[in-house]
Amino acid sequence: MILTTPRLDLRELTDDDLPALRAILQDPETMTAYEGAFDEDMVQAWLARQKNRYRDDGFGLWAVILRETGEMIGQCGLTRQPILGEDVIEVGYLFTRSHWHRGYAIEAATGCRDHAFTVLGTDRVWAQVRDTNIASMNVAIRLGMTVRGRFVKHYRGVDMPHLAFAIDRAAA
Repeated sequence: MILTTPRLDLRELTDDDLPALRAILQDPETMTAYEGAFDEDMVQAWLARQKNRYRDDGFGLWAVILRETGEMIGQCGLTRQPILGEDVIEVGYLFTRSHWHRGYAIEAATGCRDHAFTVLGTDRVWAQVRDTNIASMNVAIRLGMTVRGRFVKHYRGVDMPHLAFAIDRAAA
């Protein structure tokens, strides 16, 4: 177990999580900010990338388990990302649509933010949010983050404007 919150356990993703991972990554509405659902090869590559991050960085996106049921309801964690010309630690979150609007994203992301400060010793945690993703912006704001800049990511053949949110350790 990487970390726990009042309702959730976060742990590394495994091959056994593929069905739950598909439910997230292959849902067109959930994946709107990524220009649509992933195909099977993209899902496999996503899982492989997380495993590589665990090995290389010691962290990545983790499976979010609803302790009450043992069900994987999403993924949340920390990754290294290029934001505004820097290599930074970013908190990211993606949940199954059936578990939206229950506070799970903010609960998991708060645990990850605190983990970054206390365990990894970073001084700033970032979130990159597509400028059309109001729900993710609200999570970042509830984490205490403020907008530090704007940038464009080129992904799946599309230029995607993003906001760079961040919080400093002293403000957490």
